[in-house]
Amino acid sequence: MSVTDKIRATINLSGKSKAELAAYLNISNQSLSNKLSRGSFSAEDLIKIADFTGSTLLFEFKEDQKIKLLKEDIR
Repeated sequence: MSVTDKIRATINLSGKSKAELAAYLNISNQSLSNKLSRGSFSAEDLIKIADFTGSTLLFEFKEDQKIKLLKEDIR
């Protein structure tokens, strides 16, 4: 499954729309469509998408060691 497919699934599972996500990211619907078609998301975009959908973006290691990427981490 591609990053774009995973982002689409995350949006669907959250019960929110792509239009709502575009507004949250402060970009046009067309810009979001372009990002989805190209799969061109920055780390900042992914953190914001996770925040918007109420999900968690993280690095997971053995023995339950995790590093979460949060909206507060964006400079």
